[in-house]
Amino acid sequence: MIYSFTGKLWRWKGGAPASWVFVTLPGDVAFEIKCQIQDRRAWGSVGVEARIGATAWQTSLFPEKASGSYLLPVKAAVRKAEGLNDEDEATIELKVKS
Repeated sequence: MIYSFTGKLWRWKGGAPASWVFVTLPGDVAFEIKCQIQDRRAWGSVGVEARIGATAWQTSLFPEKASGSYLLPVKAAVRKAEGLNDEDEATIELKVKS
């Protein structure tokens, strides 16, 4: 199943100069993915194939306790290829790996 949604890119500022950029999945999409998966990876992560525009990549979703959702890391190469900056909104497609 492919999930499609629009989300805002945000930068995690954990003290490191090269911090990570994420999109928080909408609650309904996160819930559907939680119901679909049977085998989680380390730290509760979920393997996915993600796509923004013409750029696809393999990554993992990571659970976020505060929101009860998942976080999608968006690589610098993806942001550059798609012309995205912090706080931009992007339409994302996700396919959970079996």
